[in-house]
Amino acid sequence: MIALLSGEVAVRRADHVVVATGGVGYRVAVSAETLRSVPAAGRPVTLHTHLIVRDDALLLYGFATEEERDLFLLLIGVQSVGPKMALAVLSGGPPRELLTAVAAGDTARLQAVPGIGKRTAERVVVELREKVGDGAGSLEESPIVISRGDDPRLLARDGLVGLGFSLQEAESLLDGAPGDTPEDLIAYALREGRR
Repeated sequence: MIALLSGEVAVRRADHVVVATGGVGYRVAVSAETLRSVPAAGRPVTLHTHLIVRDDALLLYGFATEEERDLFLLLIGVQSVGPKMALAVLSGGPPRELLTAVAAGDTARLQAVPGIGKRTAERVVVELREKVGDGAGSLEESPIVISRGDDPRLLARDGLVGLGFSLQEAESLLDGAPGDTPEDLIAYALREGRR
C-alpha cells in the first residue's frame, strides 16, 4: 500500500497531479480541496495517498491531510459511491465542514455537489451519520471533532462516555430519561445507574 508520496510536482491539472520521485512520475487523482494546497510545478509536495487496485488499473488518490483521506475511505464504503464521486464530495469543502454536514443530516449540502442526487446524499447521511457522530470507523484515530449542535441527548451521551461508560451503557441509561439539558439527563442517568 502506498500511504504517503513525497516528491516534486511535475504536472498540476484540475483533477490530478503528477508527482515525480525517484525517477518515476506518479499520477495522483485529487479533489479540488487538495489541489488548493498543491504548489506549482517544480515545487516539493507531500500527499497522503490511497491505492485502489483493479483488474485493469492501479489508481492512486492523494489528499492534503489524513483527515481528508479518512473521509474518502468512509465515503467509498457507502453503497453506490465510488472513488470519483467521493472526490467530488471532498471537493465541496474542508473535511470538517463536510463531516459536520453529515452529522447534522444536511443532505442539501451534499446535493450541491455535481453528480450527487437526493438518494445518494440521503444514503451518505444514513450510512455515515453514526460513524461520524461517534468518531468510529476510520476516523477513530483522527483528531476530528464533530459539532453535535444543541441536541442535549447527544451531549449527555458523550458526557457519559467521557465518564467511562460504554456507548451502549450510556444509551441505555439515557433511554426514557427526563430533562431538557445535558446536565439534567446525566444526573438522572447517574442516579438510575446506581440502582
